[in-house]
Amino acid sequence: MKDGVNGVALGVFVFFFVAVTVVGFLAARWRKAENEHSLDEWGLGGRSFGTWVTWFLLGGDLYTAYTFVAVPAAVYAAGAAGFFAVPYTILVYPLIFTFLPRLWSVSHRHGYVTTSDFVRGRFGSKGLSLAVAVTGILATMPYIALQLVGIQAVLDVMGVGGDDGTNWFVKDLPLLIAFGVLAAYTYSSGLRAPALIAFVKDTLIYLVIAVAIIYIPIKLGGFDEIFAKADAKFTTTGVGGLAPPAAGQWTYATLALGSALALFMYPHSITATLSSRSRDVIRRNTTILPLYSLMLGLLALLGFMAIAAGVKVDNGQLAIPQLFEDMFPDWFAGVAFAAIGIGALVPAAIMSIAAANLFTRNIYKDFIRPDATPAQETRVSKLVSLLVKVGALVFVLTMDKTVAINFQLLGGIWILQTFPALVGGLFTRWCHRWALLAGWAVGMVYGTVAAYGVASPTQKHFGGSSDEIPGIGEIGYIGMTAFVLNALVVVVATFVLRALKAPEGVDETRPQDYTADAGDPGVEVELPPATAGSTH
Repeated sequence: MKDGVNGVALGVFVFFFVAVTVVGFLAARWRKAENEHSLDEWGLGGRSFGTWVTWFLLGGDLYTAYTFVAVPAAVYAAGAAGFFAVPYTILVYPLIFTFLPRLWSVSHRHGYVTTSDFVRGRFGSKGLSLAVAVTGILATMPYIALQLVGIQAVLDVMGVGGDDGTNWFVKDLPLLIAFGVLAAYTYSSGLRAPALIAFVKDTLIYLVIAVAIIYIPIKLGGFDEIFAKADAKFTTTGVGGLAPPAAGQWTYATLALGSALALFMYPHSITATLSSRSRDVIRRNTTILPLYSLMLGLLALLGFMAIAAGVKVDNGQLAIPQLFEDMFPDWFAGVAFAAIGIGALVPAAIMSIAAANLFTRNIYKDFIRPDATPAQETRVSKLVSLLVKVGALVFVLTMDKTVAINFQLLGGIWILQTFPALVGGLFTRWCHRWALLAGWAVGMVYGTVAAYGVASPTQKHFGGSSDEIPGIGEIGYIGMTAFVLNALVVVVATFVLRALKAPEGVDETRPQDYTADAGDPGVEVELPPATAGSTH
């Protein structure tokens, strides 16, 4: 790491940061509705985004700064095991092609803003809806925190902030400024801000990867040399390798499958999806989003390049920012850092909006203020989006970064437990609402306790996301084991509850709601604010 501040890189970084800040505030005027005081407008961009806006928004939402920093960092530390993210993003798109259009249709038909809205309407259960909402907020908080960790990693490498002996306020001032700007334009512009900024972010990311995948191997002597040096390192240390060891193959497979099932359970994924204007927009996006998977595979190779370049860092999350500073001219390193920094702002904004929508619709409106108007809902959601970001900031400033990263893994374990209620509910109402709640509880408790018991070299608890699979003896992803237990409990409890003729709740949806498209009878192209939260 270079001594002092890299002034050129910092100047380029600040230029792009200021540019996207201006775009973020201008976004409030983009496609502005006559009445913006509703969650449909502030939280879903008027449900009006077409194919390309949705593509950039989903890409900006799903491929976060954590992806750009942590996936190659995992490859840098453990080799091919870090590539699990590539097959999981390939598996996820055929999966979502089957259920996201159905979710879009029923949500548009009934004015649902969150997954919990749908679960409450489908199963007639505020308790199950509350469980899904709380899980979504819990899983999202450390995810937002990790976006801030990504910004902090870039600032550290540029020599701004970092642990240089200064007091905490001076050390974290740049991060506080970035947080304040993010909070301000999210509050004023809602989902339109990250939708516009995603264009800048994705353009920078594709540019940086295209240059890195050509320029860095040329400087390092080609891919043969890169793989040889990586293999030599893993052979010497005995940690990881260019192929997953036999003992790690169950872990690799279950982590890839579990992550694929979990990705579109996250509230921010659904928020970006419901902002699109038709079913066809969703279907088209499931066919073109895999372009990001190609990018992710190339990005993961940067981990091997960091080894070949001799990058030495105490914190693996700094490996790729440090590689960029070592290999690129200062001005282009600034562009790369800006890509990572902006790559943190877009998902952090969407995540905070999604978590705020869950609180407003499924906690505040359902349990605190049932008669809240759309304008009151929007006001509460704006305030909660600020509180969520403050919580994430406290998380980053007070906790060890390795703990933050492992808490995000715990978030994946948690959010996967909402799969039976959400995806199952989109296709069948056979599962009993109380059985779904019991399965969720079993999965949450098992997953949390199992993760608590995992130790690592740096911490006694929550040291990873893999543990022994009961009855098989192999090491696998805790989230998948918890999910299987969850599903078993749901099936068994449903048989029992149906035999006991337990009340099933009222289903407010109809079969035709799941195939409705914009322009169909009773389905408006863009929902007027007055209908938010109502059913037709």
